[in-house]
Amino acid sequence: MALSRALRCCQRIFSWIPVIIISSVVLWSYYAYVFELCFAIRFCDRCQVLKPDRCHHCSVCETVNNCVGFSNYKFFLLFLSYSMIYCVFIASTVFQYFLKFWVGDLPNGSAKFHVLFLLFVALMFFVSLMFLFGYHCWLVAKNRSTLEAFSAPVFQNGPDRNGFNVGLSKNLQQVFGEDKKLWFIPVFTSQGDGHYFPLRTLRESENPLLANEEKWMEDGGSDEESAGEI
Repeated sequence: MALSRALRCCQRIFSWIPVIIISSVVLWSYYAYVFELCFAIRFCDRCQVLKPDRCHHCSVCETVNNCVGFSNYKFFLLFLSYSMIYCVFIASTVFQYFLKFWVGDLPNGSAKFHVLFLLFVALMFFVSLMFLFGYHCWLVAKNRSTLEAFSAPVFQNGPDRNGFNVGLSKNLQQVFGEDKKLWFIPVFTSQGDGHYFPLRTLRESENPLLANEEKWMEDGGSDEESAGEI
């Protein structure tokens, strides 16, 4: 009797195994579809917090004590432009004294070294800042971050490098604001909150399939008319 009871108990236990497996598969499929596919939650392993779109953990912050991001990107661009203007001003005003030292109109002394080195440093920084400023101007025009310039962001329809590109005018307004009088003043005028950004939408008139709809209708209408005449 005891053996038969043990066998029946084992049979009942094993009969629940398929139910448990199927239930686990259903629960896992729900989690994979809803949370991993639909929500696509991004999580920072180092900060242990949720990571918004267009954000990443920058290791440089630990060395320079700051990062260039949404809250200070306008100030960074203005810093580059102000620095370039400063370098141009220094180089243009020092160049005449450099020529005088070169032709010997001014006596040699300790000032000669400072003038030559000042001109060299101003030109060197201007060239390096010019390339950096030009690169970031291109990023602003395309509405891309430095990471998005190398790796296209992924959307529901797949990766798209121009997913955040809403046009040159609106791209500039996102960084510098709508009031153009404040573009070159170091005050915060950027649009948005840094968590949500407008996406590029494909207008119906720009869709090549929908754009030919009128042509299809015209062709269809002409065919019906010709068929009616016959």
